[in-house]
Amino acid sequence: MASLLALLSSMLWGTSDFEGGRLSKKHAPLAVLGYSQVLGLVFGLVLMLFSGAWHADAFGEGGYLIPGIFAGLLGYFGLFCLYAGLSTGRMGVVSPISSMGAVVPLTYALINGDRLSTITSIGVVLALVGVFCASGPELSQGLPIRPLLLALGAAFGFGTALTSMSIGAQSSALMTMVSMRGATFFVTVGLALKFRTLGGFSKKEYPSLVFIGIADFLANVLLGVACNKGLVSIAMVLGSLFPIATALLAFKFLHERLQKVQYIGIALAVTGVALISAF
Repeated sequence: MASLLALLSSMLWGTSDFEGGRLSKKHAPLAVLGYSQVLGLVFGLVLMLFSGAWHADAFGEGGYLIPGIFAGLLGYFGLFCLYAGLSTGRMGVVSPISSMGAVVPLTYALINGDRLSTITSIGVVLALVGVFCASGPELSQGLPIRPLLLALGAAFGFGTALTSMSIGAQSSALMTMVSMRGATFFVTVGLALKFRTLGGFSKKEYPSLVFIGIADFLANVLLGVACNKGLVSIAMVLGSLFPIATALLAFKFLHERLQKVQYIGIALAVTGVALISAF
């Protein structure tokens, strides 16, 4: 069950990132990010009210509030870097490097007691290498500095945010995500006041913004639940497969050609997932 939840999380993340990257080609990445974060908060508050999740411990050892705030701010930084990088048109540079952020929570989980069998460890390595290759690294024209720096920023933001998220989820996955969106809400409002703009979105684009906000929120919740139901290390690796969904959607709807290395990467990632799930 934990593996299935983590895989579903990666699908939702990959889809929301595709939509976010697509909208960021027309609008400021901060505007896309801000709207989606606020809409995610509204969705999270509704879930909180209906589920009664607010009874979870917010403070003290194992509390969700502080890790949630850190995860929200770090994830906000990572998403901004990702959307800004994707908007440059070099998805093949930004997406694979950003996916390597999974190494941070994986290392944290292993240091704190997770133990993997030899077969599962091989699956983890194959999945990580696969998702990197499946994103289609664009090395033929060199490695441009700006997309590279944005990709590294996204990897750092995602990795540290996921680590904080896994800590808060021990108390409550849902309330950790609400705390994340609560923290980013104030950042979003501050930026909107500073730049005096709401992004200039058309009515036709609001459904996409709603989808991005809800899908991203659900992806976080599902991954948090997966961390509680299974090994954190495995959940984080499977949750990091989101660039595959982004690449496939870009192939389908933006007619971006898949390179040979991407086909190889998808095969490696699927093999890795199979080994992890079987053993």
